[in-house]
Amino acid sequence: MPLESVHDRTELADLLRRTPDLRAYELGDLDDRFWPYTSWYRRGDALALLFHGAGMPILLALDTPDRSEPLAELLTELLPLLPRRFYAHLSPGLEKALEPAYEAESNGPHLKMALTDPARLAPADRSDEPAGAVEPAGAIETVGAIETVGAIETVETVELTTADLPELNAFYELAYPAHSFAPSMVANGPYLGLRRGGELLAVAGVHVWSPGYRVAALGNVATHPRVRGKGLATTVVSALCRRLLATVDRVALNVKAENGAAVGLYQRLGFSPVAEYTELTFTARD
Repeated sequence: MPLESVHDRTELADLLRRTPDLRAYELGDLDDRFWPYTSWYRRGDALALLFHGAGMPILLALDTPDRSEPLAELLTELLPLLPRRFYAHLSPGLEKALEPAYEAESNGPHLKMALTDPARLAPADRSDEPAGAVEPAGAIETVGAIETVGAIETVETVELTTADLPELNAFYELAYPAHSFAPSMVANGPYLGLRRGGELLAVAGVHVWSPGYRVAALGNVATHPRVRGKGLATTVVSALCRRLLATVDRVALNVKAENGAAVGLYQRLGFSPVAEYTELTFTARD
């Protein structure tokens, strides 16, 4: 069965919805905001996406273990069409299909997680928040408090907009230097922040949000180093998930498998592991 380029979103959605929690990012990329930056390739039921809208091109080739061989065959046929350098999210072992033409630098195993128990998003004990960055327009609402000497200072959750970009960029450089934040993400979906006295203390946003395809993917969750361990990531992620669930049926995220603290936090908030995959940078062999 030959490789073919696919341009029918209904056809693609039907394929992706067979494993919607695993393919949440790809489902979201069918949305009008992301669709122009996508190239889709199919060989039988195997499907790969090359995304061009985030700087370096990103290849997504993911499926269940029983479908790894057809997906490897698709990648082998796709080799002549791939750029000289790209980032990739691949199901385990698929990097071997690209080795004849590319050198690979691995960023390690990652987990796909999906929100399977939203009832656990209710505020919980904040003392168990991990100590580092976690890796994902409306009225202000009070969501929690930080106890200080002699006073309780209110922490408010606010929706961040493009007007907050200078502050957001500075925040991520301090709180999460390895972030994948891009300014367009604020315009493409909800970004929530926690403020105390106007200062930004924690942020949670989305990589993908598509009410049309009823799916969202969290990203760029981080807490200011000075206030880690106070449950602010728990608070802001829960608030964002509740906001998203008003418009989508599925909320997913990616997280490094070795980041046990972050994985544990997400599990306590009702997320479940879906599959392991690997993130790599590929560079064409001379």
